[in-house]
Amino acid sequence: MKKYLCMTALLVAVCIGGCAGTHEVKKDDMPLRASEAAKEEPEETTEERSENVAGEEALKSLIIPTGTVLGDRISTPEGYQREEAEQGSLQEFLRNYPMKEEGSPVLLYNGNRKGNQTAHAAVFDLPLENEDLQQCADSVMRVYAEYFWKTGQYERIAFHFVNGFSADYVKWREGSRISVNGNDAAWSRTASYDDSYDNFVQYLRIVFAYAGTLSMDGESEPVDLKDARAGDVFLKAGSPGHVVLIVDMCENGEGEKAFLLAQGYMPAQEFHLLKNPGHEDDPWYYEREVVYPFVTPEYTFDEGSLRRLSY
Repeated sequence: MKKYLCMTALLVAVCIGGCAGTHEVKKDDMPLRASEAAKEEPEETTEERSENVAGEEALKSLIIPTGTVLGDRISTPEGYQREEAEQGSLQEFLRNYPMKEEGSPVLLYNGNRKGNQTAHAAVFDLPLENEDLQQCADSVMRVYAEYFWKTGQYERIAFHFVNGFSADYVKWREGSRISVNGNDAAWSRTASYDDSYDNFVQYLRIVFAYAGTLSMDGESEPVDLKDARAGDVFLKAGSPGHVVLIVDMCENGEGEKAFLLAQGYMPAQEFHLLKNPGHEDDPWYYEREVVYPFVTPEYTFDEGSLRRLSY
């Protein structure tokens, strides 16, 4: 396990599930942004308008509006088939994850619309906390935690804070709670056994407050693109940092892979499937097209950023 960076002194004490204190929003996951300055754009020509309409129609041909889960909402490109998903696997979980109605906007934690509504092809119906906690790395951790929870793999629900402290759900379920004082965190038995979903969410909230891309980097190892699978991430650790999750894979007859990416973002917002800026009429990212710097709609990753999480 790599050495973790220390947490900044966020709080003297934390209040979730029985501890006293308040939360501050962490800043280490703020993604790099392009300039938001308004620019006057030339009026579309008839030819450009026709190309845009054709692109929208092509995108719709890969998006099945009636599909209620990821695997039914996004069809595979011509010549490709989805890789087989083992029963009970994360890939099966993701492929069968409920999606919001086609055309849904991405909403922030407070119910407002995200400013940029051009980056997503679909929105996952993943729970979102009503505070600015569940940002980019937190959304990926939420996916993994929900998968382990729903498949009964409770002992695998464990995440590190940025200072290396291991916060595992089983201890929390048994009644232990986490107190944070400066850069130090510790367990104390202050509650009774509680295996409810609400208590599980309270555990996730404290994880979201003190874990991020920095700790996620230490819980992952580099992986080659040819070996990529659902659950792998493109990760930039730091402040700013960002992470996107591979949520589905397909392959053609020559063994060339293609994958779908999804992300949370900052401020905290709904988990959403990304478009491919290289061809917005098709959300799949093709192995043969991946070059570095690797460009996604709202972040660019350097070589070596593809990683496999150890959860």
